Amino acid sequence: MQKQEHGSQRSHDPRLIDGVGVWLEHLTGARSGGDPILFLDRDGVIVQEVGYLRSVEDVRLVEAAPAAIRMANSLSIRTVIVTNQSGIGRGLYSWRDFEVVQEKVLGDLARAGAYVDVVAACAYHALGKGKLAHANHMWRKPNSGMISGVAALMEANLAQSLIVGDRLSDLLAGQRAGVGRGLLVRTGYGTREATLLSPESLKPMSVEISDDIAGVKGWLSEQRRG
Repeated sequence: MQKQEHGSQRSHDPRLIDGVGVWLEHLTGARSGGDPILFLDRDGVIVQEVGYLRSVEDVRLVEAAPAAIRMANSLSIRTVIVTNQSGIGRGLYSWRDFEVVQEKVLGDLARAGAYVDVVAACAYHALGKGKLAHANHMWRKPNSGMISGVAALMEANLAQSLIVGDRLSDLLAGQRAGVGRGLLVRTGYGTREATLLSPESLKPMSVEISDDIAGVKGWLSEQRRG
């Protein structure tokens, strides 16, 4: 593993937009132009949950992920990863480790004919070290800052967008940002989280549960008809 790099040591990296704990990488340069966006949590949704993913050897795509993202790509639905990375904040791994893992995730998707447009991540945490210690950073889900920031960048229609996560905090972040649809998957932590889900508490967001990310295909079909 790479030696730990604190945020200030990588402040020259333009993807660390605050120089410390907020990562925003626009991979394709595309905007949605007022169309909806597909927001995806990473760990437990696109890749299998391993607990603080920090090594390329542990990267395993969820089986249904490439086909689901490929369908979004075919419909020109912009696809965005929004991921909390408290492991960086806690000092368990570095932004460089995150970058290497992301290269593996994106490479595996590319080999399956799929791609994402934007990657957004937040390393701040109440138990973070140094400058990454923050009790309630606006970009950390379940807060809405990460999604709202990406939506502004992408010119997205949030009311028609969908967020997919394996935790209630993913859906709550979307609801607070104004995302109209939520999908809780049973991969990752989702089986446990589904027992805690109260769709009424997330209104006006409409929420569904699916075994995995393949559940997005119904929403994507609606976009095709639209």
